[in-house]
Amino acid sequence: MSRAAAVRELALMRIRTFLREPEALFWTFFFPILMAIGLGIAFGGEGASPVPVAVVQGSAAEAHLPALEASDQIDVQRLTEDAAADALRRGEVDLLVTGDDSIVFRFDPTRAESRTARLLVDAAIQEHAGAKRPVPVATDPQRQPGSRYIDWVIPGLIGLNLMSTGMWGIGFGIVNMRQKKQLKRLVATPMRRGDFLVSQILARLAFLVLEVPPLVLFAWLVFDVEIAGSWLDLAIVVLLGTMTFAGLGLLSSSRARTVEGVSGIMNVVMLPMFILSGVFFSARRFPDLLQPFIQLLPLTALNDALRAIYNEGRPLTEVPGELLNLAAWTLLSALLALRLFRWR
Repeated sequence: MSRAAAVRELALMRIRTFLREPEALFWTFFFPILMAIGLGIAFGGEGASPVPVAVVQGSAAEAHLPALEASDQIDVQRLTEDAAADALRRGEVDLLVTGDDSIVFRFDPTRAESRTARLLVDAAIQEHAGAKRPVPVATDPQRQPGSRYIDWVIPGLIGLNLMSTGMWGIGFGIVNMRQKKQLKRLVATPMRRGDFLVSQILARLAFLVLEVPPLVLFAWLVFDVEIAGSWLDLAIVVLLGTMTFAGLGLLSSSRARTVEGVSGIMNVVMLPMFILSGVFFSARRFPDLLQPFIQLLPLTALNDALRAIYNEGRPLTEVPGELLNLAAWTLLSALLALRLFRWR
């Protein structure tokens, strides 16, 4: 065989091997398309998506509501001052318009979409007023800790990390043991199935000290991101979220025989949450039709609970729905994994 023929056969061998790897096909071909679909729903549509803007009720900005509502580039929401501040902090709106005697723009200057929203709102107001009587405006950049984008995104990154490490760590480990016949050997011992599954969750909990505290400490030292609420409440939510995704990891790997197989299953489980659950941008960006489904996702509940404690200082008693969501997913996935788990 000539050297060229040998190189050709080696290349064909690699191509065939690649095509037999479901996870490689997924991440190479389907993941970008699914990401485009999800982001297109959140930010797409015909032309640029309208920027969400909150106008404080009873403020000077209300006099300019007709000008803002007439613009197809602005999505106006009339909110109370507290609700508008919460919406800005949560990333649900890009700009808060308020003021007593004159208009004040409140926004996060580190976010490009907030700067764009300020320009669009200012242009709409000035155009409606006319060149001969410009409207004076002031800006109130929100640079203090708790209201910046970095403050908002850190809890989302914690939630994303708990989901990823919980599912990949447990799923890969169990399937690898199944492939190496280690589970078959364990089943020959006087070991209960439930004990094995609980041990996997406990082992997962042991790694939390290496995952969450370094990120929290780094965010505090480098970006001055502080925890507004109780450390104990935050720890409880982190523990519950960890058990939730550990249970989903157990369920995903309960029947899979190969690493490729469990990769495909976990990708299907995690991808909707990666896109929809508000890790890098608010889940409120998606249409109202999708909101009931989005709110059922465990990562959505985890991110919402983390942000309520981390950014807003709220106690656990104010996030009962999120805690119930996580507890239900934990219990359901653990029971199904216990029932469906296969040793071989």
